[in-house]
Amino acid sequence: MEAAATRCYRHPSYETYVRCTRCDRYICPDCMREASVGHHCVECVKEGQASVRRARTVFGGAVGGGAVPLVTYVLMALNILAYMVEVVRSGTVDRFGMLGAVLVDQDGGQYYYRGETYSGLELTGVADGEWYRLLTGAFLHLPPDTSFGVMHLVFNMFALWDLGRIVEGQLGRARYLALYLLSAVGGSVLVYLVSPETTAVGASGAIFGLAASFYVINRRLGRDMRAVNRFMAGFLLWMVISAAFTSWEGHLGGLLTGGLVTFGLAYAPAKLRTSATQLAGGVVLVVLLAAVVAVRTASLTGTL
Repeated sequence: MEAAATRCYRHPSYETYVRCTRCDRYICPDCMREASVGHHCVECVKEGQASVRRARTVFGGAVGGGAVPLVTYVLMALNILAYMVEVVRSGTVDRFGMLGAVLVDQDGGQYYYRGETYSGLELTGVADGEWYRLLTGAFLHLPPDTSFGVMHLVFNMFALWDLGRIVEGQLGRARYLALYLLSAVGGSVLVYLVSPETTAVGASGAIFGLAASFYVINRRLGRDMRAVNRFMAGFLLWMVISAAFTSWEGHLGGLLTGGLVTFGLAYAPAKLRTSATQLAGGVVLVVLLAAVVAVRTASLTGTL
């Protein structure tokens, strides 16, 4: 006697006699997935994949997850887009470049600045509440009408492409993006501390942070450091040489911040190397940088 026909639990119009060997539900050919024994349904396959932990690097990035350095490409695109805006709108650098505190003649109010009282002027920069400059300046570059011009952008984008792909592959996209942004802000904070009247632009601070991260990553992985040491020596030499025409403060601030962040990711105890703990550490660093900026602002404007 022929058994009564049963129907697929996902496609009731299909008659079938095959069951999922995991959940025992009837499945049609469209829902069958090859298994070591029999067939599994689509939902059981998804559940099985979700329960498998993906291999990760010692820094938290997924092994093989950085095959396409998406964040690096996006950051490069944002820098290039910002430069195109500079070409069209000449005042972009003045409005969004990293500038700590400057008094300009715009018939403003009365300000106490660096121990003196000024009337008829206007305070401009981070000290006047324009905190966004700490980040936006890192996506701008020297205007095309300057002597260095577009080469500033080209050099930085080449370095970002060269370093970013490696660092992103080890840290994973989220940690890599956090490292980049924190290094950029760290560079701007040191500019604010040392040279608040100087306008600084460029991705160099973030890229020096990537260079420091690259160094820590290779040391943590136990690789041959001779080539890495030569690479870092070249970066440091460039920081010294370029101090005559670029912001060494931004470079050094980014270098220190990037190194600190990656050191924490690489050498924290295993039980603290979780996403939640790393997020908390990033938040603490942001709060510390904000506190430094607040204290510096108070010292400049006499509110301390």
